[in-house]
Amino acid sequence: MSGFPKDFLWGGALAANQCEGAYLEDGKGLCAADVVPAGPERFKQISLDIDPEQYYPSHVAIDFYHHYKEDIKLMAEMGFKALRTSISWARIYPTGEEETPNEAGLKFYDDLFDTLLSYGIEPVVTMSHYESPLALTKKYNGWADRRLIGLFGKYARTIFTRYRDKVKYWMTFNEINNVIRLPYLAAGVDVTGLDNWMQAAFQAAHHMFVANAGAVKLCREICPEAKIGCMLSLSNTYPATCHPEDVFQTYELRRRSLLFSDVMLRGSYPGYAKRLMDSYGVTLAVEPGDLELIRQYTNDYLAFSYYRTTTYSHGGALEFNTGGGFGQENPYLKKSAWGWPIDSTGFRYTCNELYDRYQVPLFIAENGLGMADEVSGDGSIHDPERVEYLRDHVLALEEAIADGCDVFGYTWWGPIDIVSAGTGEMKKRYGFIYVDRDNDGNGTLERRKKDSFAYYKRIIETNGAAAREPLPLS
Repeated sequence: MSGFPKDFLWGGALAANQCEGAYLEDGKGLCAADVVPAGPERFKQISLDIDPEQYYPSHVAIDFYHHYKEDIKLMAEMGFKALRTSISWARIYPTGEEETPNEAGLKFYDDLFDTLLSYGIEPVVTMSHYESPLALTKKYNGWADRRLIGLFGKYARTIFTRYRDKVKYWMTFNEINNVIRLPYLAAGVDVTGLDNWMQAAFQAAHHMFVANAGAVKLCREICPEAKIGCMLSLSNTYPATCHPEDVFQTYELRRRSLLFSDVMLRGSYPGYAKRLMDSYGVTLAVEPGDLELIRQYTNDYLAFSYYRTTTYSHGGALEFNTGGGFGQENPYLKKSAWGWPIDSTGFRYTCNELYDRYQVPLFIAENGLGMADEVSGDGSIHDPERVEYLRDHVLALEEAIADGCDVFGYTWWGPIDIVSAGTGEMKKRYGFIYVDRDNDGNGTLERRKKDSFAYYKRIIETNGAAAREPLPLS
């Protein structure tokens, strides 16, 4: 007997900029991700204009825009109950400032959601997943400018009204806490040349908090049956030792992320926020009514990504790098090919930490393992490490539910191979479905099932119980 709720939302998660392609098709404008090149230095070399000599992986990605029907059919074959994906804001408002939305963009998402619903798959929709219109960065420096609150509100009203009969689960900003790690991608803020870029990052965060509350208010007015969550990157960090400074500085480090969920779920800035901002020389510009709106309109649930844990020693640097490992080595854990520690117990720990803190439903928006998969001579793709990772994390999640955590869904990151956000690679593959495309954009885009496809199908059809069975032999 499974320990998962009978209506649990099993599925997968995608982002428009990492899968859709068609980057200028049907009236779409450029988004922030469209000028980020491939490679491990991609966030250090951003230009706000396209260089014809550069390769930009988002421009074609895996061409989900033209392949979504066959891709969703494969996801339905696995038994998906939900697909988390995003709407590209620049597909609806190409510059963010148009008076009327782009009908071709709206129609694409109508068709996408209708296809999902025809298979009984719930669309779980992120409103902004590293895809703010590039024009808003060029004109206003993205969310550093307060004017984006109103522009996002217009966009929110448009999509809530259009899709209110199709979408029951919304999320506002993907991994909003990455504003202070990756300000360009998370908030469209170009920090080049700024004397104190943390001032711009925290100010952008405040504007996003106000916009989040405004979106919650609109959602409840336009789609009263829907739920709207916030979404954070919450892979966890352990103290490297029991030295008191390791313990306390790790705790402080964790609060840099939890500040964001504290605001959006508790409805106010926590007491530690002032000292944190003071340490960076940040002074927030807060307008009358901001804090009251944030207080009144908190999110319905907490969605988060979890991939790994790391460890931290006091006084040390902790560089954020989605392309590989960071922090201190943990001798008790295996690592992936990209250096990420694999820690299913940390997943259970994180669920408990978050549910104890907020007492709101949790949604696992991202969890997965990037691997360099190889196609065998007979066309098969054996990925036993991914199967093992999935098994262990499903078991850990079942334990967290038994601990008392209210978790209503699990969407594996990248159920089909997509462009890696961290490095722009195709080689770093997460999917149960292989896509024939390489790091340089070569390939047929043919889709092919991996061994993990059948395993996830078995997990879903048994509502998680198959995770307690012996692993299949590859």
